[in-house]
Amino acid sequence: MLKNKTLLITGGTGSFGNAVLNGFLDSDLKEIRIFSRDEKKQEDMRIRYKNDKLNFIIGDVRDFKSINRAMDGVDFVFSAAALKQVPSCEFYPMQAVQTNILGSENVLEAAAINKVKKLVVLSTDKAVYPINVMGISKAMMEKLCVAKARDSRVTREHGVYTATRYGNVMCSRGSIIPLFISQIKEGKPLTITNPNMTRFMMTLDNSVELVMYAFQNGHPGDIFVQKAPAATIQTLAIALKELFNADNEIVVIGERHAEKMYETLCSKEEMSKAEDMGGFYRIPADYRDLNYTKYIQKEGPKLLDAEYNSDTTKRLNVEELKELLLTLDYVQEELVSYKK
Repeated sequence: MLKNKTLLITGGTGSFGNAVLNGFLDSDLKEIRIFSRDEKKQEDMRIRYKNDKLNFIIGDVRDFKSINRAMDGVDFVFSAAALKQVPSCEFYPMQAVQTNILGSENVLEAAAINKVKKLVVLSTDKAVYPINVMGISKAMMEKLCVAKARDSRVTREHGVYTATRYGNVMCSRGSIIPLFISQIKEGKPLTITNPNMTRFMMTLDNSVELVMYAFQNGHPGDIFVQKAPAATIQTLAIALKELFNADNEIVVIGERHAEKMYETLCSKEEMSKAEDMGGFYRIPADYRDLNYTKYIQKEGPKLLDAEYNSDTTKRLNVEELKELLLTLDYVQEELVSYKK
């Protein structure tokens, strides 16, 4: 399937892009294009990997010409370019619109024009029942992907465009684990917004597994969710303190702009039609057209009371979370440097 094919990763210099390369550099892909606007990170990756299969392209998903040109001859796309910080998107909402909505539409349109066979966009739990700009912009991105999956240019070429949703990726850029570790090492208090706030705990490898599952099993317009455990923010802080044998104070500072107490990966409405795939949920697209008089629903709506969220999934205790944290290269490296 991959032999002599070309993969494009937008936002490819981020945490996800680097994680993907660990599994794809030795594959039969002919070329992997890393598309981003960060020339410094591209240079770092070029030096780190030293692999002729990699092709680094400077560009911005906001600029249709640059992404359309980069898409020429591409077979597969993983679209990871996004603004992801909830507070910064709240203060600069139009920047989130420009990247997460209009930029994503540029990626999807360029893919349709260039006859891309498979495309996976990366979304977030914050897109479900969104209350903040980041979540709203990602929810719109999902809708754009589903709509483009119905586009006659895509269906004519048997293209499969899907979306994936995942929760917090542990140790990703700007996330809470690197912040807590930095505070521990500097002898500062660990700042917690709300001790009872729950978040899904997913590794970078989990995020790659989810995208690959969608890539291999998706039907046009599907949204995929990976089942994951969760933990409270306080449990996370305690687990890290114990791993680092630290006695830093924990200080509650209150919720930031537009934060949720828990995150949802699959809404009640989506759970009513979701297919349980074992470790994943598949949410199929509704392929009815606008003429609803053609469709007769013989049974009533199968609405469920339960959603899939970080408050109802498996809750990790301190010991379980410590075990998970120790699987992360970042945590292992920080532990070594801290002991030195």
